[in-house]
Amino acid sequence: MYKILKAKKLADKIFLMDVHAPRVASHCQPGQFVIVKMDEKGERIPLTICDYDRVAGTITIVVQEVGASTTKMGALKEGDYFRDFTGPLGCASEFVNEDMETLKNKKMLFVAGGVGAAPVYPQVKWLHERGIDADVIVGAKTKDMLILEDEMKAVAGNYYPCTDDGTYGHAGMVTTMVEELVNEGKKYDVCVAIGPMIMMKFVCLLTKKLEIPTIVSMNPIMVDGTGMCGACRLQVGDEIKFACVDGPEFDGHLVDFDQAMKRSQMYKTQEGRAMLKLQEGDTHHGGCGHCGGDE
Repeated sequence: MYKILKAKKLADKIFLMDVHAPRVASHCQPGQFVIVKMDEKGERIPLTICDYDRVAGTITIVVQEVGASTTKMGALKEGDYFRDFTGPLGCASEFVNEDMETLKNKKMLFVAGGVGAAPVYPQVKWLHERGIDADVIVGAKTKDMLILEDEMKAVAGNYYPCTDDGTYGHAGMVTTMVEELVNEGKKYDVCVAIGPMIMMKFVCLLTKKLEIPTIVSMNPIMVDGTGMCGACRLQVGDEIKFACVDGPEFDGHLVDFDQAMKRSQMYKTQEGRAMLKLQEGDTHHGGCGHCGGDE
């Protein structure tokens, strides 16, 4: 059992929790995720790690209520427990393994949409702790929906909030903020974009035009988190990848977002899952490709 040491509402239907999970905290890196189950029969929910404290043995997660399981999770309070808290899973962000001197010479831009601010934060914090400042753009529909603002301001070189309704920060989409910064003369060696799939798609279309290499996190399409269910299968260039076992981060200019979004919609129904399995054959599942994950 994994005790919730802190539970806090960040915005409407968005909750932050600190969970006591020493083993996960001792091994995790920015970019990785955990699989959470509330009880023995509960749904497996993949959540990107928002923060970690190796000394305290805690992992911070951010949950957005989108269905029955996450709504039940949002109701948990300090002192409650998770049945399972498995991780760290997935691959760490690429820059974690880069040569530090090379990394210090790079100018990095992070673009987050909605709860995408949660997985962006530990990456920016990791860089900041090593003396590397990055620019951060965070977008939300309204000011009330922006999360982790104080935390992000503390670690970002420059922080640019954006709101769709224009009542706070930059008025408009995150893509127009990217364009504005580039037009002002800002130059970036790499962009990391994390958020809703449609947001990541349009950020990548823009950064490809601007010739800025871009990394995206495909966590939004994960379901099982082990490669067995076939939900997070995606086309990356001429290769088939699985977000949970090969990612969750990929070269955004190579990801087929239209296919990934179409698959996500199909996967919501039993008939859709059956059709995907028929169409994709052995490549429907990750790992060996023959695990029969949804049989």
